[in-house]
Amino acid sequence: MTQAPMTQTTQTTQTASQAITRNAPDTLDVAIGASIRLRRRQAGVSQEALAEQCGVSFQQVQKYENGVNRVSFSRLVQIAHALGLRVAELVGDIDEAAGLNPAEATVLTDLGVPGAIDLLRDFAGLSPALRGRVRDLLREIAENQRG
Repeated sequence: MTQAPMTQTTQTTQTASQAITRNAPDTLDVAIGASIRLRRRQAGVSQEALAEQCGVSFQQVQKYENGVNRVSFSRLVQIAHALGLRVAELVGDIDEAAGLNPAEATVLTDLGVPGAIDLLRDFAGLSPALRGRVRDLLREIAENQRG
């Protein structure tokens, strides 16, 4: 059975996906973004408000928080000041994470996932018995999603 030759579209798609794989965000950029998100949420500041204070779009703040775009040092200073922090307080989470074992570092990163802090707050408000049931349900859902 002979396969049809690859079309230009297929080649372009493969090249684009290969480029995406090679250009994945650096783990440090993701960690800085997670720290910005965590501190912004703790301060009760929206992405829109932070963006306005820093002179960028809220989409740009989203890209910073997801590690898609790197945060320049000057922008990091602006973000820290807009959140009422020193730069060391933003990157300190990352410096402290260097001494953590991988499981502990993962927890810090996971707290940067959108909705994680809200979920944790709500979870903490449940009775111990209900927390156990919710944990079991989430674990089952996650396992089914992984395949």
